[in-house]
Amino acid sequence: MSKRKHRRSRHKILDRQAGSKPGLLFVPSEAITPRFFLMSFNDKMFVEQELTTYEQLVKLVREQPEAMHWIDIRGYGNLNLLEQLVQDFDIHPLQMEDVINDYQRPKVEEYQDGLFIITRMLRWSETERTLVDVQLSLFTNSNFVITLQSDYEDCLDPLRERIRVGRGIIRQRPPVYMAYAMMDVVLDYYFPVIAQIGNYIDELEQKVLEVSSKQTLRNILHLKNELIKMRRIAWPERDKLMELLRMEEVPENLKAYFRDAYDHTIQLIDLIDSHKDMTTSLVDLYMSTVSNRMNEIMKVLTIISSIFIPLSFIAGLYGMNFARENPETGEVYRYSMPELYQPYAYPILMGLMAVLMAFQIYFFYRKGWLKNL
Repeated sequence: MSKRKHRRSRHKILDRQAGSKPGLLFVPSEAITPRFFLMSFNDKMFVEQELTTYEQLVKLVREQPEAMHWIDIRGYGNLNLLEQLVQDFDIHPLQMEDVINDYQRPKVEEYQDGLFIITRMLRWSETERTLVDVQLSLFTNSNFVITLQSDYEDCLDPLRERIRVGRGIIRQRPPVYMAYAMMDVVLDYYFPVIAQIGNYIDELEQKVLEVSSKQTLRNILHLKNELIKMRRIAWPERDKLMELLRMEEVPENLKAYFRDAYDHTIQLIDLIDSHKDMTTSLVDLYMSTVSNRMNEIMKVLTIISSIFIPLSFIAGLYGMNFARENPETGEVYRYSMPELYQPYAYPILMGLMAVLMAFQIYFFYRKGWLKNL
């Protein structure tokens, strides 16, 4: 999931012409060629395969009504396929439209005898220092779960491995439990993302304290925007799970699992808010650091100016060049500068200025003003 692809995905909705018919399907310009994966299993059997055509997939699902099927379609680059999928599995065109316009907020809707669920998979790009998210759309029914996504890679491999080895109770549970398992895996991956963001915050804090720069401030503000985006994803995830807990389609014996996932979203939102507050504190720390460094610079310049102000006064005083004797009348001015004609006037004056400078430096040192310069 490259950053370039992620940025474009946020604006896919712009590919649709304004005023077009609701439920009208279209293929996004950057959509990839679909790949078809099928897992068929129950407590006695398990078959996993990648199929070359959509027709093979539908045939295998219909031939095994007693098994549970995970239909995994990755890529939207075939309009005929999307239209056929709507017909074969009784999907409402508006729901399929939400699948393709894949920057939808997490949500849940009723779908025939099952559920239509949208969740968002997240990862943290260490190179770009940004969040990358891909929409995962789920349809559940009596004996299958359909997942659709725009990318070939996802975070569901741990769940696939659990199904392969028959670990846990997933093969004995209804499709809505598999939907929970998928959302639970997606949420589990949010926490490493938060941990990586926390490490990045520590790194930015160290940079602020050592060598603050405008780029550091830009990085902090960018991270704050990424946390805001993550919070916009986490809040609807929480609302979605709360709505699932109220739905009759979720059996009572499974609501404890959804309640546990709901608790994870609460914890996640708390962590996001905490990290967001930390980035705000980093901005304040950056401004304080810049202000302190400016104060240090002004302190040095003030001390230098304080040293040279009396020296400049003396040099200016003796630079006025008032004549001691009137060249026309020969009159000697009593209050002019007699020191100008002394044989050692210049070295005496320079020595006086040096003594004055030394006294000032000693005075500043005793006051503690020269510390930490």
